Amino acid sequence: MCGITGWVDWKLDMRQEKPQLEKMVKTLKKRGPDEENIWLRKHVGFGHARLVVVDPEGGKQPMVREVHNKTYTIVYNGELYNTEDIRKELLKKGHQFSGHSDTEVLLKSYIEWGYQCLERLNGIFAFAIWNEEDQCLFMARDRLGVKPLFYTVSQGRILFASEIKALLAHRDIEPIVERDGLAEVLALGPSRTPGHGVFKDVNELRPAHMLIYDRNGAKISRYWSLKGREHTHSTDETALYIQDLLKDIVKRQLFADVPVGMFLSGGVDSSALTALAANIYENEGKGSVRSYSIDYDENDKYFKANDFQPNADGPWIKKVSQALKTNHYNAIISINELADLLDEAVTVRDLPGMADIDSSLLWFCKEIKKDVTVGLSGECADEIFGGYPWFHRKDLMDLDFFPWMRSIEERESLLNAEWKKKLDLKDYAYQSYKDTIKETPKFYKDSPEEARRREISYLNMTWFMTNLLDRKDRMSMGASLEVRVPFSDHRLVEYVWNIPWQMKQLNGREKGILRKALEGILPDDVLYRKKSPFPKTHHPLYTNAVTVRMQNILKKKDSPLFEFIKKEKLQEIAESGGLPAGKPFFGQLMAGPQLLAHFIQMDYWLNSYNIKIKD
Repeated sequence: MCGITGWVDWKLDMRQEKPQLEKMVKTLKKRGPDEENIWLRKHVGFGHARLVVVDPEGGKQPMVREVHNKTYTIVYNGELYNTEDIRKELLKKGHQFSGHSDTEVLLKSYIEWGYQCLERLNGIFAFAIWNEEDQCLFMARDRLGVKPLFYTVSQGRILFASEIKALLAHRDIEPIVERDGLAEVLALGPSRTPGHGVFKDVNELRPAHMLIYDRNGAKISRYWSLKGREHTHSTDETALYIQDLLKDIVKRQLFADVPVGMFLSGGVDSSALTALAANIYENEGKGSVRSYSIDYDENDKYFKANDFQPNADGPWIKKVSQALKTNHYNAIISINELADLLDEAVTVRDLPGMADIDSSLLWFCKEIKKDVTVGLSGECADEIFGGYPWFHRKDLMDLDFFPWMRSIEERESLLNAEWKKKLDLKDYAYQSYKDTIKETPKFYKDSPEEARRREISYLNMTWFMTNLLDRKDRMSMGASLEVRVPFSDHRLVEYVWNIPWQMKQLNGREKGILRKALEGILPDDVLYRKKSPFPKTHHPLYTNAVTVRMQNILKKKDSPLFEFIKKEKLQEIAESGGLPAGKPFFGQLMAGPQLLAHFIQMDYWLNSYNIKIKD
């Protein structure tokens, strides 16, 4: 896994721009701590920061290959899980390989099939390829958006990078946030409108999209989308198909030339992946799987059950680890570390995020990185199989808005009178919601209820899931740890998209069909445990830490927060510990001290990035 950046400019001799590209690459050092390289030609320059996972010698980038007297160069961030399948096809067509890296396979795939190579790829990726003869740049991003790719186009030039910070390191890109960018942060944050980069003229290539850039400018198109079709498998056939597919997915994603570990929360998703990995290791004689969990200092003392988090994870993690005989490490984060990493979490994300949900993950990834370079994690199952409350509660499902964000009125109330008129947060967020509903893939046989469930599923995959994947990528790469997400395999997503809801919630349980598919793989009590989200701290010391820090911000006269947010409103939140009636700011968890931490992150972002707000 790596960090990539590049620059195509028809007006400059890029061979003189090595210092500028080096500066951009250095911002990506945590994504690729093992090696940094620059490649330059007259109108193009690529930069690459490498984290070695596969083929240390043969996978160096930027990678250049010449075929039939035509030269192609690639920078690539990701992993292909069907590398050997594609390699066999290419060998039959006469291609030769100098190593066993997926980078070379990807580049030769493009050389052989052009942009249609994307149809063959199974993996997570963001890459750019320069065709020297055609003087053309080709970029693409994986189907579900596991790997990021930002870009900016203007005045005969395109710049691209894995993270926004690399673009901001360019001499011409200023940290300007215009009205729509501010609305993204205040109305939709910590999620973002698909493709929106918040900063002026910065965009993110959307998942499942490709971009071609030449002297005629940039052309963007979608290469993959979900398609509705009739599901013809019985319940038993469906469960068996899912089980077989998951076995294949996990087997493929365990491949690496470096140590691999499993994220283990004790919930169904991560436990299932760990169980499948343990079976594969046992069959291949590889010994015990390494598994990792996180908890908070004294959380057993202060844990408070609620509808979203009905029980603590600790006992379940222990049960799963013992049943699977994993080599397990339970990492316990201190309250000081949790609070101290709030700022660094912003720096690795380039935006205000999910408060201590981010900082705890960043710390956790740093702990895991001490042992392994690759981790497998359980994200995406809830969005794909329908695990969240808004899939099951009619009042949330029928809500004509994002069901995980019921705080829009409270968000608007934070704004001062001037910015409330300028931004209209409710209208901005609603338009983003409607745009996504409009592009939801339809199926003509769906009943009105099934059609709405597709809309909710598509909303979740396009917004909520991409936000969690964004978080997982930034926090893990901020620790130089590669994280793979088996439930995001597009074959699984395509199949589950068309399973009828009654079958998805088999026996009236969220993710019922997934649970059935895992029978015999996990202990029954783990398999049918009620869903519990990513853990958070309940320690009063954390509440005190973020309250004190917010009070220090409120004492300032010049905090940029106060340009658009009412100071007295932040004071109310600091004194009361959250929004009225304990309403979450976003999702299920961002309430109370986490909300304070979110605004602390926002203040830090505005200051440390020297954000210029332009109306």
